[in-house]
Amino acid sequence: MTRPWRSTFGLVALVASLFALGTVIIGVVAYEVTHEALEIQLDHRVAIETRALIDEGDDGPTGVAMAIRRREAARSTASLEYLLVDPVGRRVAGSLDATAPTVPGYLEFLHYRRDGEHRIAQALTTRLPDNSRLVVAADREVIDEMDATLLKLFAGAFGVMLLLGIGGAWLVGAVTRARLAHIDRTALAIIDGDLARRMPLTGAGDEFDRVSATLNRMLDRIGGLMDNLRQVSSDVAHDLRTPLTRLHNRLDEALSARDVDEKRQAIEAAAAQSRELLDIFGALLRIAEVEALSPRAHFQDVALNQLVEELVDTYRPDMEASGHLLVTAIAPEIWTTGDRRLLQQLITNLLDNVLRHTPPGTTVRVELERDDAIARLTVADDGHGVAPEDATRLFQRFARAERSRSSEGHGLGLALVAAVATAHRGMVSLLAPPGFGVVVELPVGKT
Repeated sequence: MTRPWRSTFGLVALVASLFALGTVIIGVVAYEVTHEALEIQLDHRVAIETRALIDEGDDGPTGVAMAIRRREAARSTASLEYLLVDPVGRRVAGSLDATAPTVPGYLEFLHYRRDGEHRIAQALTTRLPDNSRLVVAADREVIDEMDATLLKLFAGAFGVMLLLGIGGAWLVGAVTRARLAHIDRTALAIIDGDLARRMPLTGAGDEFDRVSATLNRMLDRIGGLMDNLRQVSSDVAHDLRTPLTRLHNRLDEALSARDVDEKRQAIEAAAAQSRELLDIFGALLRIAEVEALSPRAHFQDVALNQLVEELVDTYRPDMEASGHLLVTAIAPEIWTTGDRRLLQQLITNLLDNVLRHTPPGTTVRVELERDDAIARLTVADDGHGVAPEDATRLFQRFARAERSRSSEGHGLGLALVAAVATAHRGMVSLLAPPGFGVVVELPVGKT
């Protein structure tokens, strides 16, 4: 069952209703405060007028009566009405057509008549020293008019708020549905196999654009993984055909050999071929695991300078034995966040690559430096380098330079280097000739 408040229109309508309710509450409070203030003002007015009449008529009720007559004759206070009665309740002065209250004090609703019309006033009754009663009343028409004005004002504000809320809910719902419809159509197209489609962007930089950009990054990542899968399938089909053929031939030789020694040699050769294939598949699986970014769950702070120094010291004897000159420049206190074992594999592959593919007498340079938030590792040599057409594909699986085809290896070392760097949010690149060099840039971690 669909719940209306969970839709965009329902949510906006709910918010608009809350705003309308808030307007009603504010209106009620404002009405009560304003109404009370006007009543207090009328009470204050009749109190002042009562005091003025008593002060003017300081000689007693007669003076008060004369002051009332002067005011009514001058009509200076049209909204004020007066009544003075003697102790037995007979009218002495004043034109207020009402019964004088017997209890002194304020009376909020005093009914009286003016020009034959029934009206209501706010009155103050004061008992004079001779028990006469003075009544000063202010007509409540001004309060009623203000109340009516406030009610109209807040009713209009409520109506406008409600209309704006409904219109805003419809507009937001329409825009949201339209944007989501574009995303939905794109998603359906991708489900149907159009993997090149991407979520639409308006360039407004709003929430929809940010979500679409994130989805596009996810699709790009999925597309990259699909390309890698297709590349692996193609590489396995082409590059593993030769070793599998050799393994098959060795096994055939073992089956057809009559001599025990020949059979044994063929089986040993087949075992060596199978180990080589297992190494290749192991490297492919390792690259796939790294590209899936699963090692990120175990990342921790790694002292990169110490790791490089340890591996350089490990390889130095092999370098010297093979006639290579190893030169290092490793800056201290360079940290990164990552998997120490993978970073060790990255550095090992680069050093192995130099040992396998460069002749004796080659100078090998290992440098580690920091550039702002980037740790830059360089492993370079002054050997023969690679051809430009080979350089563009060296980080792909089974990619080997033409000059390196006669040496050991399967063309997976630099592919693993690139995968490890990407998993650590870094990047790899080649140095420009002369010589050959790989630069690995990683984000700096702990400082």
